[in-house]
Amino acid sequence: MQKGITSLGRFLIEEQRKHPEATGDFTIILEQIAFAAKIISREVNKAGLINILGKTDSINVHGEEQQKLDVYANSKMIQALDHIGKVCAMASEEEDEVIQIPEKYPKGKYVVVFDPLDGSSNIDVNISIGTIFGIYKRVSEGGNGCKEDFLQKGRNLVGAGYVIYGSSTMFVYSTGNGVNGFTLDPSVGEFLLSHPNIKIPEYGKIYSINEANYHRWNERIRKYVEYIKNYEERQYTSRYIGSLVADFHRNLLKGGVFLYPGDSKNPKGKLRLLYEANPLAYIVEQAGGLATDGEEMILDIQPEKLHQKTPLIIGSRWEVETFLKFMRDEA
Repeated sequence: MQKGITSLGRFLIEEQRKHPEATGDFTIILEQIAFAAKIISREVNKAGLINILGKTDSINVHGEEQQKLDVYANSKMIQALDHIGKVCAMASEEEDEVIQIPEKYPKGKYVVVFDPLDGSSNIDVNISIGTIFGIYKRVSEGGNGCKEDFLQKGRNLVGAGYVIYGSSTMFVYSTGNGVNGFTLDPSVGEFLLSHPNIKIPEYGKIYSINEANYHRWNERIRKYVEYIKNYEERQYTSRYIGSLVADFHRNLLKGGVFLYPGDSKNPKGKLRLLYEANPLAYIVEQAGGLATDGEEMILDIQPEKLHQKTPLIIGSRWEVETFLKFMRDEA
């Protein structure tokens, strides 16, 4: 390996050494998630060549038709984590209930939540999609994990990240000490450090929102969007892919704001607190940004159920703080 190139595995080991009390359990979990991401990436990249595109005959817990690749990604995430002895349970956006670890395997002290393939409606049209994950320490005592292990505030996350499958595959994560990004080199099959210590700009020039929902927004949201569009100090541009990971990743690197607010049709929004909003809110705060539902910070929301939905306004600090001022009639 070339001098100066750092693989994800080496980076994780070096981070682990900074914590003499560490057992290595956490490192193994992250390595297994990265392993699953490589397999999913391989299938995504050849999805147009094999019979894996399109829909299955099944419906997920949210009433959405499951794409074939959704089902595949979900199974690969579970298979990567169920046998390692470091996890006591998992929860997936694609599964109705908590996913228990098979009896034949030991149970660990962590639980993992994930959206195995975010933006999957874009699979057939070759738009970037992704995997989102979050890791908590269990709150229950020994044995199988339970629902209470997952109904923790995002502030309790001990790690979170996402993988974006685009022109290249990137693994971005944080364990509370900043955000780092790794790009998959397919020639060697390794994630290599490509974006060290990611910081989101304090403000940007991008706003990402589905403006087709304009007529369903309340007056405060409409005023905010008009304010951003006509802001005199800098010219904003609208960029909305409709794939949360892709929109978030772009804004994380370039600055700006992503909004999926509640509206008259979906008062609580459409994004899931546990599987999408909390992990990305954790990442953005570690990078210097903010995430809110319009009333409180995403990471401070107490979940009441596994598939709870939430509005999400996430991105650069200035744009999110300005949004909150509009929500409080302070602008």
